Amino acid sequence: MKKTAILILLIGFAFKLSAQQINIIPKPVEVRPGTFPSDTFTIDKNTVIYATTKNTLNSAQYLADYIQKYYNLKLKITDKPNEVSKSKMITLVVNDQLYTNPNKYFVSVLSSTINAASSTEQGLFYATQSIIQLLPSLNTSNSLVIPSVDIIDFPRFDYRGMHLDVSRHFFDVAFVKKYIDFLALHKMNYFHWHLTDDHGWRIEIKKYPKLTEIGAWRNGSIIGLWPGKGNENIKYQVLPDAVKITPENAIIKTDGIRHGGFYTQEEIKDVIAYAAKRYITIIPEIEMPAHSMALLAAYPELGTEPNKKYEVPQTWGMMNKYNNVLQPSEKTFQFLENVLAEVIDLFPSKYIHIGGDEASKIWWKSSSVAQQFMKDHNLKDESALQSYFIHRIEKFVNTKGKTIIGWDEILDGGLAPNAIVMSWRGEKGGVAAAKEKHKVIMTPENMMYFNHKQFLQDDSLAAAKYSPLENVYKYDPVPAELTTEEAKYVWGGQGNLWSEYIANPAKAEYQLFPRLDALSEILWSPKESKNYPDFLNRLKIQLKRYDLMNINYSKRYLTDKL
Repeated sequence: MKKTAILILLIGFAFKLSAQQINIIPKPVEVRPGTFPSDTFTIDKNTVIYATTKNTLNSAQYLADYIQKYYNLKLKITDKPNEVSKSKMITLVVNDQLYTNPNKYFVSVLSSTINAASSTEQGLFYATQSIIQLLPSLNTSNSLVIPSVDIIDFPRFDYRGMHLDVSRHFFDVAFVKKYIDFLALHKMNYFHWHLTDDHGWRIEIKKYPKLTEIGAWRNGSIIGLWPGKGNENIKYQVLPDAVKITPENAIIKTDGIRHGGFYTQEEIKDVIAYAAKRYITIIPEIEMPAHSMALLAAYPELGTEPNKKYEVPQTWGMMNKYNNVLQPSEKTFQFLENVLAEVIDLFPSKYIHIGGDEASKIWWKSSSVAQQFMKDHNLKDESALQSYFIHRIEKFVNTKGKTIIGWDEILDGGLAPNAIVMSWRGEKGGVAAAKEKHKVIMTPENMMYFNHKQFLQDDSLAAAKYSPLENVYKYDPVPAELTTEEAKYVWGGQGNLWSEYIANPAKAEYQLFPRLDALSEILWSPKESKNYPDFLNRLKIQLKRYDLMNINYSKRYLTDKL
């Protein structure tokens, strides 16, 4: 095995001397192109994928499936050396002696062979994604000519994440798997699955069936943007400690169409297994103590308003007459622990996201139960109660061998000892957490929320804010005010796709692409290699690949500055 790896290294790094452009996104650490067109490799029906060991079979099958699906070429996979001696072959190697960095890989394309290797399975999988992006962006069917090149590559950040909100609009298992494939193509390694929120509970919990019987369904969805077109002159009333201002006479229209759905535990297991084959970890999010209206519709006794009949909201946002928070009580904590126990049993991820954001304190202030709970636990104010809530949940999650992640509001009142902070309200929360030596995932709204408009005059309904491709690309996840030592706590970054105005897969793809390309590059590629004009040149080829893969994106990118 060691001899095989050494041979590949010797063959693979007979570096070439030309300037043939390689259009891979995210940009690799090192690319050395060969001469073109004389020095190329051709894949045809006789090409063999040589899986040298069992731990290369997953990448071999993924590559073969991709080529068959998009180019109608069925390649043979073999682990028998005698079957490849006379064939042009793609050789895949995993050798744990090759690199100390588990994500590092190399690809070497010669006229007679493609060699790809890493010290781990996931590193080899990243190599196959680069091979995929070397393939022609048009379906030529009979043969695929790719340029000679040597690539050495590894990621800048260990956490490279993308989020999908399935609460506001539900997406079926088929699309979730497709979404995971999008992430795999871009060498992302974490999928943040936002499974619960005010507008729908999407995961089966066997102990509490009403969560999906009642909480997974709502009787309509708001039409248009809140507060709604034509309501520009309404008066606003600011409530004490409100999270957001509430229009006192806004016109709200809903479509009256019942919407919902949920994933069974068997479907969850299927998606987890699918992601694992793509070396993507799924982080589930169970929101608390706010964004819990779907839960309260199912189990109203856990709310702060006695005898109230809660409903799954039909409109978005944190408007006070439509939201509430969980009541701090032993009954509530036992309920949440039971829910989390089932979630933890399902997901192998080391991390559980517990939300923690936008918990308006007015509900606890007006609740005699909450006020008594604060007295009993010597909590000076509602911010301290928020901190107690997060600390208590963290202790339970830690007993299960897991670590919590929360939005940056979990800093309020004091950060839980082992928590990871996801900084969305700008960088301030992330900076504060890093200075306290906590891991940070940077996802500031202005750059990392892909539900925002891509263009000032967008050709589709989107959240009112503006986050163009260039802003995403030029963002650096390490805030300038951090010292070199503090910057080590920036684990990585994440893009978020909230689905208030994303009701179907085509719209999700439209909002995602090509901002996912920019995100992948700022998280994978070296900071010093960032070059926006160069990125746009490579993006031209990537968009053609999206056409081949039937991915929806704005056609304005074909003409606007590309």
